[in-house]
Amino acid sequence: MTVKVEQIQINSERLNANLQELAEIGKIGETGVCRPALSPLEKEAFKLVSTWMEEAGMSVRIDHFGNLIGRIEGKDRKAPVLMIGSHLDSQPYGGRFDGPAGVLAGIEAVATLKEQGITPDRPIEVVSFCDEEGWRFNRGLFGSRGILGKLDEGDLMRKDQDGVTREQALRDFGCDPAKFHESQYQPGSIHAFLELHIEQGPVLDKSNLPIGVVTGISGPLWWTVKLKGFAGHAGSVPMGMRQDAMLGASEIALALNRIVQQEPGAPTVGTVGHVQVFPNSRNIIAEEVTFTVDLRDIDQNRRDRYEKQLRQEIEEICQKYQLNYEIQEDTNSEPRYCADWIKEIMHDESKQMGLETPELMSGPFHDALMLSYACDYGMIFVRCKDGISHNPAEFSAPEDLAKGTELLYRTMRRMMLVK
Repeated sequence: MTVKVEQIQINSERLNANLQELAEIGKIGETGVCRPALSPLEKEAFKLVSTWMEEAGMSVRIDHFGNLIGRIEGKDRKAPVLMIGSHLDSQPYGGRFDGPAGVLAGIEAVATLKEQGITPDRPIEVVSFCDEEGWRFNRGLFGSRGILGKLDEGDLMRKDQDGVTREQALRDFGCDPAKFHESQYQPGSIHAFLELHIEQGPVLDKSNLPIGVVTGISGPLWWTVKLKGFAGHAGSVPMGMRQDAMLGASEIALALNRIVQQEPGAPTVGTVGHVQVFPNSRNIIAEEVTFTVDLRDIDQNRRDRYEKQLRQEIEEICQKYQLNYEIQEDTNSEPRYCADWIKEIMHDESKQMGLETPELMSGPFHDALMLSYACDYGMIFVRCKDGISHNPAEFSAPEDLAKGTELLYRTMRRMMLVK
């Protein structure tokens, strides 16, 4: 039986050209990108992307959370909005596709709608959410949390490595935190959310398949852990008499690594990715070490068990080295699953395109994670070479991105109807 492959309707050459042009803003090396959230570089990116939104027929605004939002009105202007988006900020040593692929795919889908002379039943918004990555202020998903009224106490007082608070960065960006309420979405005002993203993993690449349908997002648990010991001369304090915070932090990192690998084949992951040492001298025993813990799993019960085990390990290790400790919880979200009805649309449309689309979970979190608390959501993954992401070597082929964007467009056309 021959499967009919329908023609790609989106403009893949335009999509690829836009991605390449955007990648010049914050470019590092030949293919890398460093585009911090709420920075002049991101503002420059917003300005460029705004022109593409306007060309696609959208009105454009930057809200008070620092989100860039393009909107096309529907026949029913009061109907709940179909939202499509991702982010334009990058990791400090990042690639060209993580985030921008989703934003530009959304713009391309709306541009195709306009070129075909189609007016949606409901409004459609394409959003670049502020500070998805979370590295500048050590807490991500800011814009998507903001529009849903889910910011944490102290979010605005978080500082970057230069001592700039998030509040100051927002004001410098042209936003007004006193007017956050004006940018929040009321319950029921968002119909559904769609996000296209590169997979950031090797499943599609190993399967030699261009795109996949996401089943859900692992629940992330983020901590900031601070250990306090006692500084001393590295050459004169006997090993058995030390209160070495670095030694404690090292053993905790090893304990985390051991805990998350208890069940072979399980998708649980754990990472210590950021470490600060005081006084940070080669010949002084570390008195204080602050480090991050990132624990993720698609199975909430298993993650809860591992969290309990890790807390016990921290207690025992700190007793062993006579350390005091504090654990600050930065993020805690349970796994969130994609809506079955959206997945069904994606599978149906991908069959019409003649494509096999496996289902796969997302270990990384995305803005879709937060939107899942307000509406149904669906995600499309696009193959990335060798599964590499958060690295300048990150790469997704133009033809794969075109197929993913075409599926996004087709899914959007069915979801934009008001029944």
